[in-house]
Amino acid sequence: MKMEMLDDNRNTMKFVLKEATNAYANAVRRAATGSVPTFAIDAVTFYENSSAMFDEYIAHRIGLVPITTPSRGYSEKDEVVFTLEAEGPKTVYSKELKSADKEVKAANDAIPLIKLAEGQRIRLDGKARMGVGSTHAKFQPGLVTYEQKGDDTFEFYVESFGQMPPKQIINKALDAIEEQADSLLAKAKKL
Repeated sequence: MKMEMLDDNRNTMKFVLKEATNAYANAVRRAATGSVPTFAIDAVTFYENSSAMFDEYIAHRIGLVPITTPSRGYSEKDEVVFTLEAEGPKTVYSKELKSADKEVKAANDAIPLIKLAEGQRIRLDGKARMGVGSTHAKFQPGLVTYEQKGDDTFEFYVESFGQMPPKQIINKALDAIEEQADSLLAKAKKL
């Protein structure tokens, strides 16, 4: 197989995969959206919420904020605590989520979380953990699509949600495919 880069920007990437099968192209797409570990806020503890919104609604919105995921040094057992404390009148944005780890933070500062009226307060902690998109969409690192250009040629488009660069998404997806293939081969040898 051969890869040819067409375009590589901060959040998007296009490349051509040549001498590949439909099954392999689809495996790359599925691994990129479902098997790449990323951080997401998974548990939220509210200490104060006098807003008009239910705790569950706010927790859901916070859980969908893309969180930067450094390339190395974290495992599925690691947790990073985020805190949020705000008082109205104001719109609370993702930049106000304060992380205990400077490398793990909101990927986009301008995501509105909630609008607080005069005198309304919100105070909470959120725990970010590593997960994969096959368990929940909040762990998906981006959008990956492809178009077949010939019998064995596929043009891929990768758009990052901000957790990591598109090239890293594809590299981690390929690592996941290799790991799964090795695991399957080891199990087959035991038969």
